[in-house]
Amino acid sequence: MNSTLTTFINETADKLTKIRPDLVQSFKQCYPNTLETTVEALEDGTTFIITGDIPAMWLRDSSAQIRPYMKLAAKDAELATLFKGAVHRQALYLTIDPYANAFNKESNGHGHQTDATQMGPWIWERKYELDSLCYPVQLCKDYYAATGDASVFTETVHAMLRKIVDTMLVEQNHEAQSPYTFERKDILLPSDTLPFKGKGTKVNYTGMIWSAFRPSDDACKYGYLIPANMFAAVVLGYIAEFAEQFYGDSALALKALQIKKDVEFGIETYGIVDHPRHGRIYAYETDGYGNYNLMDDANVPSLLSIPYLGYRLADDEIYKRTRSFVLSADNPHYHAGQFARGIGSPHTPLGYVWHIGLIMQGLTSTDSAEKDAIVDMLAQTTAGTGFMHESFDPDQPETFTRPWFAWANSLFGQYLAEWVNEKA
Repeated sequence: MNSTLTTFINETADKLTKIRPDLVQSFKQCYPNTLETTVEALEDGTTFIITGDIPAMWLRDSSAQIRPYMKLAAKDAELATLFKGAVHRQALYLTIDPYANAFNKESNGHGHQTDATQMGPWIWERKYELDSLCYPVQLCKDYYAATGDASVFTETVHAMLRKIVDTMLVEQNHEAQSPYTFERKDILLPSDTLPFKGKGTKVNYTGMIWSAFRPSDDACKYGYLIPANMFAAVVLGYIAEFAEQFYGDSALALKALQIKKDVEFGIETYGIVDHPRHGRIYAYETDGYGNYNLMDDANVPSLLSIPYLGYRLADDEIYKRTRSFVLSADNPHYHAGQFARGIGSPHTPLGYVWHIGLIMQGLTSTDSAEKDAIVDMLAQTTAGTGFMHESFDPDQPETFTRPWFAWANSLFGQYLAEWVNEKA
């Protein structure tokens, strides 16, 4: 194991020993899980990262999996090289196809090649998800902020940024301009495919960016996914910053800032509803025609994760009301049981709670008692494995999905380290 990583784990474990000794072993095995089991440095200098039990690289998961380690890269050249390689691998993928969400390590034709969309041998799955365009930009931002290494901004990254902005621009006007369609013939659930010949449900122009699928990989009910647009607004600001600072590309910067302005207008104009109990809150999805989907999903970006995304602070009034809604029975995917209560997803069995949802609740909380309660719930729902999972039955935590889910493990490690530092 890397020496910087080992030092950090041992220092955090020492602090935990004094406060929550029962969590020491779980922290030691969860925090390094991504780096120990899912990361591969390739001969071309890039880095391939699988999600865990699926042998493909998701743009979202690979970014989120290594984000909890980024501060360590500030003082560790080995980790910095690994993470820069991940940025460059993602840039390569997005220049191949900005509509794909998951890719193969090689041009080998693995994955969902029978889907009715423009598949290719590099592509594992081509479910267009707006957040998949956002996470690689966030990773660039995190990497540069931690290391100050401007060499990450290669011409391939420049091409990636242009491709992201151009795709977002097209998908602002999905009905008239988008070439994207997606249909899956052998489906287990209706959410695995898009209706209306793969074009999705109709949307009105709002300034927001259309998304076919959610970060859960489930089809959107309505095409404007509000949390993903919030994430896009944030990263478009980063793109403008990179374009000016590292490429002298004023045209790209101006285009990014204009889309950012349009998206923010769309969110604040079309994305807020009056709830009878919670007041003015953000909807999860809308079509711009006055239809809304009031819910939240544990996958990030989510409404719960708004401060984590950087769109609004945790003390923002609309966010606080939205948080009250998503952490209540009014959210159809909020579930409570004997051992936990939190947000789940229609992607997993009804009534299940997600560990990522619980962790995100803790990371965005300003209440120490709530943070403590989250730690308790996480501790008692590992089913004796010491690992986090995708989802679990809150009455029977030994019943769970995905025994190897690296994103949840590394995010848990980050949360526990932050929590114990606040306690120390």
